[in-house]
Amino acid sequence: MIEDNVRTLLKELSAGNNLGEQIDLVGASKTVDAATINRALAAGLTCVAENKVQEFNEKFPLVNCKNYQFIGHLQKNKVKYLIGRASLIQSVDSWDLALEINRISEKKGVISDILQQVNIGMESTKSGFSPEECLDRAQDLSALKNLRLKGLMAMLPVSADESFLAELCLKMRALYDALRKTDPQIVHLSVGMSGDYKIAIQNGSNMVRIGSAIFGRRMY
Repeated sequence: MIEDNVRTLLKELSAGNNLGEQIDLVGASKTVDAATINRALAAGLTCVAENKVQEFNEKFPLVNCKNYQFIGHLQKNKVKYLIGRASLIQSVDSWDLALEINRISEKKGVISDILQQVNIGMESTKSGFSPEECLDRAQDLSALKNLRLKGLMAMLPVSADESFLAELCLKMRALYDALRKTDPQIVHLSVGMSGDYKIAIQNGSNMVRIGSAIFGRRMY
């Protein structure tokens, strides 16, 4: 049952990560109907996130969640539909996208919370800032008046090599720690999904995006 899945995960994550930090559980609710999402929320889940803007907009009025985030690839022409509604845009994967979020946010008179997406595995099939440019670009992002950089996000490669995945998590943690030294607003390191969240939280992640482990396997 979904309710049991939520309670089991919350109990597991309550121990914190390897550094003793609290872990934020984000329910990845792609293709899940609003009624089912609300069941998970009633069981104790406090945050959900969508991968597609159209789904976000359709479900936003129906989902009983104040912390409704966006975690999917975001096209610049769809930014306007999220600003002032999404509590956190995790997938800011380019400078041009950041500029557009800042522009629309200024137009609407709001400050938008974002995470900088890092392509930590340097995969050609994934977007995001390179690890080498991450810190410099984070400073640029923080300088935009209508954005509030809250941390970093990454998607780990699909791999059976747990030591390799752990190494990537530690690299993300090093980038996160470097940012935190100069910016107290940096609080989220979002790494880990249903198949790899255990490795992620053992190596510094403090936010995980869990879909199938809550809602079951889905046909995408």
